[in-house]
Amino acid sequence: MRPSPCPAAPAVLALACALACAGVRAQPAAPLPVELTANDVRSTLDGETVAEGEVLLRQGAMHLSADLLRYHASTQWARASGQVVLQREGDRFTGTEAQVNLATRAGSVRHPTYHFARTGAGGQAERIDFSGERRLTALRADYTSCPRDQATGDEMGPPPQPDWLLSADRLELDFERNEGVAHGAVLQFLGVPILAAPAISFPATGERKSGWLPPELDSDTRGGISLAVPYYWNLAPNYDLITTPSVATRRGFGLEAELRYLQPADEGRLDVHTVPHDRVAPEGRQTRYSLDWAHVGTLDREWRYAARVMRASDDEYWKDFSNQLPSLTRRLLPQAASLERRWWLGADSRLDLYARTQAWQVLQDEAAILPPYERMPQLGLRGLGGGAVRWELEAEANRFERADDLVGDSRSDGSRVHLQGALYRPFDEGWGWFTPRLALNAASYRTDRPMSDGRRDATRVIPTASADAGLRFDRASTLFDRDLRQTLEPRLHYVNTPWRDQAALPLFDTAASDFNAVSIYADNPFSGIDRIADTHQVTLGATSRWVERGSGVERLRLGVAQRFLFRDQRLTPEGVEGDKRVSDLLLFGSGSLFQSWVFDGTVQYNAVIDRPVRSIVSARWQPEPFHTLSGTYRYARGLSEQFELGWQWPLYRGAPRANGCGGTLYGVGRVNFSMRESRVTDSLAGLEYDAGCWIGRFVVQRVSTSLDEATTRWMLQLELVGLSRLGSNPLKVLKDNIPGYRLLRDDADEPASRLASPTIPSSP
Repeated sequence: MRPSPCPAAPAVLALACALACAGVRAQPAAPLPVELTANDVRSTLDGETVAEGEVLLRQGAMHLSADLLRYHASTQWARASGQVVLQREGDRFTGTEAQVNLATRAGSVRHPTYHFARTGAGGQAERIDFSGERRLTALRADYTSCPRDQATGDEMGPPPQPDWLLSADRLELDFERNEGVAHGAVLQFLGVPILAAPAISFPATGERKSGWLPPELDSDTRGGISLAVPYYWNLAPNYDLITTPSVATRRGFGLEAELRYLQPADEGRLDVHTVPHDRVAPEGRQTRYSLDWAHVGTLDREWRYAARVMRASDDEYWKDFSNQLPSLTRRLLPQAASLERRWWLGADSRLDLYARTQAWQVLQDEAAILPPYERMPQLGLRGLGGGAVRWELEAEANRFERADDLVGDSRSDGSRVHLQGALYRPFDEGWGWFTPRLALNAASYRTDRPMSDGRRDATRVIPTASADAGLRFDRASTLFDRDLRQTLEPRLHYVNTPWRDQAALPLFDTAASDFNAVSIYADNPFSGIDRIADTHQVTLGATSRWVERGSGVERLRLGVAQRFLFRDQRLTPEGVEGDKRVSDLLLFGSGSLFQSWVFDGTVQYNAVIDRPVRSIVSARWQPEPFHTLSGTYRYARGLSEQFELGWQWPLYRGAPRANGCGGTLYGVGRVNFSMRESRVTDSLAGLEYDAGCWIGRFVVQRVSTSLDEATTRWMLQLELVGLSRLGSNPLKVLKDNIPGYRLLRDDADEPASRLASPTIPSSP
């Protein structure tokens, strides 16, 4: 949630905030010296100074130029006429007459044309009056970022209007009370009024104030067309609330509320969404809701605690309201809490004590998923020690319980206590490194049901000896006319772990690690505690990098690695004993050797079948801003084969029109195609039209929820540059899904609030 500091109706707030924040606001002026230059300057005995011809008056950041200026020293009023230009901190007002009190900065400008440097927009008015130090009134004012036709028009009618124009009959701003009122506010787009109100209240400064936010329009195949109108509540300087009533053509009425709070030692966010009577849902399940609560805090500056709770009303919620719960696992909603304490034992040594709980709400459907275990609770102590000989320690006790009772799930609940410790000594001389390491992994289990061998209690202790060594060579190199430094870094990793029978032990939190450039040099091919592979092996590899000598930018990286076993492995990630003494060959590379190209790739090659078994290759071409084309190929032998294409590219450039606005039409999108299933799984496609002073966006997103179900969402947005965005917001969808996507304009109309949303992991 990032409310605008001026949460009024979008049409009025930009004009008000521009006038308020761009330097028009009357402020107490310090006694600054005044400098006056002109072709002719005359002073009279009554204290009046008259300046004529190229008059320029300067006082601090204020500049006033005119054809004629009269200044009375007794009242400190300066009155200018002719071609009057008033400038303050980059903002410019041009009119026929102006008067300014040099002591109080009160005054007025008649028939002004103004331009604000902060927004890049401006407008015209009949008159602007500065009353006292903290009040302002503008009569018959308008505002736009579109260029205006300077012609006077022909005999058939007036000159054409800007593409969009905001106007108000009377605008009153009270900066002391942070309150403004616009009378007769109308927003026109392409000559058609699209928003209007007889009177609207809004904040007069950049401070937060309660008020309506821009309406949101959305549409999808499940809920129909939805209209939401958020209201911002500035409850206190350290907490606020946004309530968003909505109505959908198919579902009916809904309500969302987001509360944010910020205390000296705590901060958090609570988001609640409900549809009290969903007309689309089956009878008995028509009350739909979700809750998302995130909290972090400290106690006595030593204890840290956090919580994250996500809940949904039913199993189908993730399909019907996919944009409400921002979970990485859409069908697994976490409920977690943690408490931690850290002690520093030295500059690079520390000890952490922690207690955690982690549970899941599982949203099941016809394609049931096997959820991970819940930890109820988890207690642990973790430490790191520096010095010549370094140490690592982790002692932890867990109670594991199944998150869901599924038919056919033979897993047992249980408890585990484990201890991991390691001693290692790094040697690094610059040209090479060597790190010997001794580690111990001990675990004790107690299960609620007998294990496969009939036991309910089991203990195992497994030592590991390993060594990591490598060399660093480098030389000057030239590649594609670039002055580079090339490195060659051969690496050897040795591991010796004895076999221990673990076949009957439960799998609480353990899975096979992904085979990549990091895991191939790991001591254990499993993540977690429950499985430690017996291995006597060495991994040989080499990496070469090409680095620019001047900037230090890495332009290219290529690597190769392979694992060799000295004995047969009895416990393997594949789950079967193997006599395979040589692992698959791993090839990897990444780089941006050419200015407009970026690539990244990993290939797992099996020499037995003489073909790749797994590969991920991606490339992106971005020759200039707003021109990006990316492709990603993913292959896992016997499992999946996909190709993903993403793009942001101009399709059409229009010639400039009479009023100076041209137009560029961009195509944007991403398509994920399953070559194994011969179907499009997820897709996103849309158009963006940039007319210079406004941007129109139309985006369609299709998300698969099962093999034969999908949700399609339509998003339509009108962005009036320098004013606001109206309609649904596809920008986050575009940024999250299209590699290299760039906003056509900076996100300047959503300034950060004083309250920052807390960043809390889904599983603390």
